[in-house]
Amino acid sequence: MKISAFHLMPYRELPEDFEKRYKSVWVTPPWWELADARRVGQYYNWTLDELTYAAKCGFDGVCTNEHHQNAYGFMPSPNLMGSVLARATNGTDVAIVQMGATLPTSNPPLRVAEEYAMLDCISGGRLVAGLPLGSPMDVNLCYGITPMEHRERYREAFRAASARSISRSSMTSATAF
Repeated sequence: MKISAFHLMPYRELPEDFEKRYKSVWVTPPWWELADARRVGQYYNWTLDELTYAAKCGFDGVCTNEHHQNAYGFMPSPNLMGSVLARATNGTDVAIVQMGATLPTSNPPLRVAEEYAMLDCISGGRLVAGLPLGSPMDVNLCYGITPMEHRERYREAFRAASARSISRSSMTSATAF
């Protein structure tokens, strides 16, 4: 069995009366009322510190995921966080578990494959790559992709970002810039 540390990275200072004033923590909260950019930056750094600490404590992996416009998890680019963690944990055998860059919202989806290849190189081969469908709240409400096209976009993006897309030849041409 392998055990990984996972962090949703929530907004940590919602007002006491949040549940009375707002319908949901997802999509509808008015961030101009709730969020302070300096504090959010601190949360990102705390999250990285906590996941780095988990790696030092012996967890088998550290996990990042993608969510948008919500108070319980606001890591819109897991690969940015994963790259910091890959560098911070070099010299260890801790897996960098990317629970996903949501494929239907990635354009072009090959970029996810390229970023994963980059993370794998930075981490020395410790990447565990997830290619999720994405939640309806993220894909449909935040990005405006209709439910009717959600799965087909995923299938198309998965084909483009699959292992065959990051073959030696595509990596050679992708990194030749």
